[in-house]
Amino acid sequence: MSPRPSPRPRRRLALVAMAMAAVTAVSACSGDADGIEADAPLPTEIPEGTTLVVADQQNRLTVALEASGELDKLPFEVEFGAFQGAPSVLEAFRADAIDIGYAGDILEVQALAAGDDVKVIGAGATDNSVALALAPGVEVTELSQLKGRKLGYAEGTTQQIFLLNLLEAAGLGTEDVELVHMSLPDFPDALRSGVIDAAPLSQPVRSRYLKTPGSSQVPEELTEDFGSGHLYVYSSETALSDPATAAAAAEFVAAVVRSYQWINENPQEWVRSYVVESEGLTEEDGDAILASQGEFTFPTFDEVEQVIASIAAGLDSVGGLPRPVEASEGVDRRFDPVVAEAVTSVGASRTRS
Repeated sequence: MSPRPSPRPRRRLALVAMAMAAVTAVSACSGDADGIEADAPLPTEIPEGTTLVVADQQNRLTVALEASGELDKLPFEVEFGAFQGAPSVLEAFRADAIDIGYAGDILEVQALAAGDDVKVIGAGATDNSVALALAPGVEVTELSQLKGRKLGYAEGTTQQIFLLNLLEAAGLGTEDVELVHMSLPDFPDALRSGVIDAAPLSQPVRSRYLKTPGSSQVPEELTEDFGSGHLYVYSSETALSDPATAAAAAEFVAAVVRSYQWINENPQEWVRSYVVESEGLTEEDGDAILASQGEFTFPTFDEVEQVIASIAAGLDSVGGLPRPVEASEGVDRRFDPVVAEAVTSVGASRTRS
């Protein structure tokens, strides 16, 4: 079977770390005859030669799919690119450089506010694994002690929402602290050098940073409630207008569910494959990461909408949105049955205990 022509220009991602403003891509094939509407049923035929270009973060999807064996089962090729932070993933969607993106929940709010056509097509949830790391020599045992401190602040990221929620719980406003704007990859070095006093770090970046002599974190029991723990698989109406891409995206989402349920059932194999071999940390670090995140579950799209609405309301309250957003426009509900079927097939759960 010969590949069907794509109804849009295709671009291929350079397989290196990408900055928000520097997406490297090259042109591939194009056509205009076989495009599908955003509300049409998902196609099921995946022509030979189909390739999905996927923006990963911290190698999580890549290693999960490889270690679980799900990547080898996919009837198409996957090209992974390494990204850091939701803003860089969103920029790649805007450049039409990727078909699939993996990022936290704030990306969808930013996309809706900007009028981008990016939508959630799959969702996973863990316990919140973001915590507030402290620079060497800085001690904070109560949230009120953050007053007057310099805090790392990365707009458009899950860590931004975490920090805003934390400040609200502490009875502090953004005017009570010094927000130091920077990108997520800059947080660890800024902490080590004392440029900032504290910054929210997710795993495995947090475990790696805490090996720095003199570093510490705010007690986790004080910060465990300030992130949703949601991680989303995204695509765009532009990408999904290609029947081959849409069909492959559905297969990809199902494979992600199965691979993350494999992690639930094989935690020590995951620690060896991801934490130790991919990220260069220890098995003890891996055990701590697993303990902080708990098992993966796969939320319904109703829950996804609720989380998006909550984040939008929080950003709007601090003037962080240029216009109101409608959470229902942020999900592609054609993929909810895909997730449900995959969850049932492997005995996973859609709700957290």
